[in-house]
Amino acid sequence: MSAGPSSASGSTAGALRHVLSHLITPLLMCIGMGLAYLGAFHAPAPHDLRVDVVGSGSSAQVLAQALQDKGDGALSVRTVADRDVAVSHLKTQQSYGAYVPGGRPELMVATASSDTSATVVQKIFTEVAAGQGAPLQVTDVAPTAEGDPTGQGIFFLLVAVSIGSYASVAVIGGAGAVLALRIRAGLAIGTSLVVSVIGAAFAGPVFGLVDQGLGGLWAMAWLYSAGVLLIGVGLHTFLKRWTTLGVMLLFVMLNFTSSGGIFRPELQPGFFGSLHSFWNGAGFVEGVRSHVYFGGHALGGHLLVLALWAVAGLVVVGVAGVAEAKRRQAAAEKAREAVLMRTAADAEEEMEEAVGV
Repeated sequence: MSAGPSSASGSTAGALRHVLSHLITPLLMCIGMGLAYLGAFHAPAPHDLRVDVVGSGSSAQVLAQALQDKGDGALSVRTVADRDVAVSHLKTQQSYGAYVPGGRPELMVATASSDTSATVVQKIFTEVAAGQGAPLQVTDVAPTAEGDPTGQGIFFLLVAVSIGSYASVAVIGGAGAVLALRIRAGLAIGTSLVVSVIGAAFAGPVFGLVDQGLGGLWAMAWLYSAGVLLIGVGLHTFLKRWTTLGVMLLFVMLNFTSSGGIFRPELQPGFFGSLHSFWNGAGFVEGVRSHVYFGGHALGGHLLVLALWAVAGLVVVGVAGVAEAKRRQAAAEKAREAVLMRTAADAEEEMEEAVGV
């Protein structure tokens, strides 16, 4: 009778250890999300934020130098000869504000490039104009679509497409584990197509985040989603139950924070700013901005980033295929050895019985 409570206690302890071991994943997610999001977003401050002062005279030079010195590294101030050059810089994302001094000072910004950067620049030059005793006129030379007044809709589109992609990894890798890897890879490509269509629907007819270039946005969403899904499906072969944590690290913690969708790298700590140059979320956000608002300027580089991540996904799937083939081969050899051992044992037993007879 004493075996019953002891057995139940052992079963409870085992179940508790099992639960506690699985709680490690969400706790690590909590730590990772806190470090990533708070580290990237909690205290945005400009550093080397490029702005132009329009004018070729000594007064423009003096103003630019004063702003540079006062900023103490926050701004990178240059003078340009005329307004047209300043507008060109804004429309090619070479600068994020252009100040035209005078009796009626004007600040030109491009909110499609980054609403938060434009806000920071406007705050700085409002104080400059106030020091000159004149109100500041603000001109937006590259406004966002009417359906995206804050300019952050593309970032939240990135969030939706990413969640649809990396959440599908768990389904394909878990529920589809019995399927051949080539079938799982095919499911990843097909799922990424569906996710990209949903994303394009959100961006276009549902919310009107963009008013042109919807086809290009859809293609970039497909390329981005395919990269996420292929990498995730390939990693599942090696990470198993840790796959969710792995894809969240890659495509949430490091991805959203470095995308430039909320704060551009000039307003973030250097680590996240450096990721912005090659991470796939930044490739998507900046690629869509370039395609929709800036006439395709520097679009090739952003497409290259997305393509390289998709190629990386194919490579990871290929490596996973080799690993799974080796595992199958090892399992088959082990099964053959077990059969041979059983056969030998049966033969020995039969011989012993025959001798006994």
